[in-house]
Amino acid sequence: MKYYIGVDIGGTNIAVGVVDENFDIKCKGSIKTNAPRSAESICDDIAGLCKSLCEKNGIDYGDILGVGVASPGIIKDGVVVFASNLQFDNVPLKAMLEARTGKKCAVCNDANAAALAEYVAGAGKGYHSLVAVTIGTGVGGGIVLEGKIWEGFNGAGAEIGHIVTVPGGRLCTCGNRGCLETYCSATALINDTKEAMINNPDSKLWEICGHTDNVTGKSAYDAAEMGDEVAKNVIKKFIKYLSIGVANIITLLQPEVVCIGGGMSAEGETLIAPLDKLVKESGVIRSLSKRPKIRAAGLFNDAGIVGAAAEVIAED
Repeated sequence: MKYYIGVDIGGTNIAVGVVDENFDIKCKGSIKTNAPRSAESICDDIAGLCKSLCEKNGIDYGDILGVGVASPGIIKDGVVVFASNLQFDNVPLKAMLEARTGKKCAVCNDANAAALAEYVAGAGKGYHSLVAVTIGTGVGGGIVLEGKIWEGFNGAGAEIGHIVTVPGGRLCTCGNRGCLETYCSATALINDTKEAMINNPDSKLWEICGHTDNVTGKSAYDAAEMGDEVAKNVIKKFIKYLSIGVANIITLLQPEVVCIGGGMSAEGETLIAPLDKLVKESGVIRSLSKRPKIRAAGLFNDAGIVGAAAEVIAED
């Protein structure tokens, strides 16, 4: 059996796992990211965790064939061109980690890694093409075609969250208006839920949350299960905007699978079924005899580790 290490650098935690050639995680551990701090310090900690994880679990570090890393930001040729939450600017992450781990390393964007993970071991296993839409604080994405990540010539491809859905709409953190993530990220859902509570003092959302400060991405779903019409309308609007983004992706790329990941994917069929219905009713997609499958992600928090390992396995 061949072994690799996958590293998922998040804003809060850095997760590391030993992954075999079948993409099964044998063991995993994590440390706090403690960003912002120097790239050198973060790389030192990653290398230390890789070695200690093997030692604690009886795995010979010498048997590790490579280390894959999923990082936020724009990645090109092993360099983190820019990652705002880590405050990385042209950081040669691949070279730095190869020097510290003594292993061949591969570095890819975290959303791309999640897409690759779903392609090899999750919702897209057995298919030839997949687009992942990850719904969290923002909306990310990844495109996998015939087993390879499509990242554009400059490493900035598949920024699905910044497809303009409503021209002149809500202001996005990227500086544009009307981006998809301003309408169907978990952040957008929370903000819309809060607004709905303020405008509807009789909503069951008040019973669930008590205060707008306690609203989460799940609050509207919880209230909808109780029959609350206000919450149902919040969710309906959320899914409508998401369907526009997914329909545009399908119109452009026609992937076999569109995978919805991130924290919102935990809603399962209560999200996927109405999304699939709306997408099927839209535009040119109505006339297709063979349509892409829309599925919830299957790997959840392990996607970064598996995808990072899959990237270095592909280069082996």
